[in-house]
Amino acid sequence: MDDISDIASFYNSDPEKEHGRLIQHQLEYDLTWRYLDQYLPSQGSILEIGAATGRYTLELAKRGYKLTAVDVSAVLIERCMKRIADQRLEKQVHFIVTDARNLDGVMEEDFDIVLLMGPLYHLVVEADRKKALKEASDRLRTGGILFSSFISRFGIMSDLMKDNPGWIENQEEVRSVLEKGKSPDDFPRGGFRGYFAKVSEIAPLHEAIGFETLKVAGIEPVISADDESYNKLQGKQRQLWLDLLYEISSEESILGASRHILYIGRKN
Repeated sequence: MDDISDIASFYNSDPEKEHGRLIQHQLEYDLTWRYLDQYLPSQGSILEIGAATGRYTLELAKRGYKLTAVDVSAVLIERCMKRIADQRLEKQVHFIVTDARNLDGVMEEDFDIVLLMGPLYHLVVEADRKKALKEASDRLRTGGILFSSFISRFGIMSDLMKDNPGWIENQEEVRSVLEKGKSPDDFPRGGFRGYFAKVSEIAPLHEAIGFETLKVAGIEPVISADDESYNKLQGKQRQLWLDLLYEISSEESILGASRHILYIGRKN
């Protein structure tokens, strides 16, 4: 397995960055909740792999779900635990620090839902992505639902052009990302190291593990890197735009342009 200790260190070094990320990227958060609301049972048990600081954990616990929250970053789990404790929801959530590819510490094998919304970003080796999905599947009951998230190989280009235009000058990295979905193997580690997926590979990856694909959706459809235009919407206009973007989020012609892609599948 690939050594991902640098990824744990990346998140340990700035634990609030991920929590704040979903404040900036509000459409990603809102549209993900639309799909959670559509596919979650009214009650049940959830294994959340990649819980981070608890942006989803806290709300799910408030709704009465029983959760096991897992993350590779001990510091992120500490922040998540504090947020849960501040709301006196400790009895709702069990915490484990571990790698998504090794869930031996998770003893239950009949969760109703698995959320794998983050770890697959950082598993640059295909065998590791399959291992994480197999570990998740093994702990999900037959008929249970899996949510997993990917960063789009081509959807990231708008952010790179906006925030890091000089990236284009490193043509070795550009070609590696386009062709392999990751930086060259000999690039120094540190910072965000990820795998960027093509839409066409996502459903087959899950189906090879035994999942039935229910939905593949872009959760930032059409906005590209323009978070601000959505974030400033309020009231009726925000609701109507969210309704429209939810309606078109699985349109095949725009999936790859979303920065993040959400997969929803049922375990057979």
